Amino acid sequence: MKVKISEKLDELNSLLSEVKGASNEIGAVTVFIGVVRGVGKDEGKVLRLEYEAYEEAAKKALENIIEDLKRKYGIIDAIVEHKVGSVGVGEDTVYALVASKHREEAFKSIVELIERLKHEVPIWKKEVTEKGSQWIENP
Repeated sequence: MKVKISEKLDELNSLLSEVKGASNEIGAVTVFIGVVRGVGKDEGKVLRLEYEAYEEAAKKALENIIEDLKRKYGIIDAIVEHKVGSVGVGEDTVYALVASKHREEAFKSIVELIERLKHEVPIWKKEVTEKGSQWIENP
């Protein structure tokens, strides 16, 4: 398990190699990549997103989510990295990788992981557009 909150994400290929190396029982890996959209909630052109986090609590929350997914779905391992600071349009904001024996538990786990990340992890996002800026609440 690896959890990282940082201004810089690691290379996705290295994360993929890392999670695949967790066990020779791995038969499926799902990957989620969050990317900054160019159109904001106010329909204005997005200039950037600004992420803030309570890093220690965010890491602990993500570790707890991954442990829950291991118990619930029997996944083998997971890696989550989330960016903080200023992020431009088209840039990656989050990488989540889930490794499991079979695809079904990998698919279910990646969906639950991202939904819980959005609602349970203390990371906040401010959207800055040509029309102004606003803190974005996750749906």
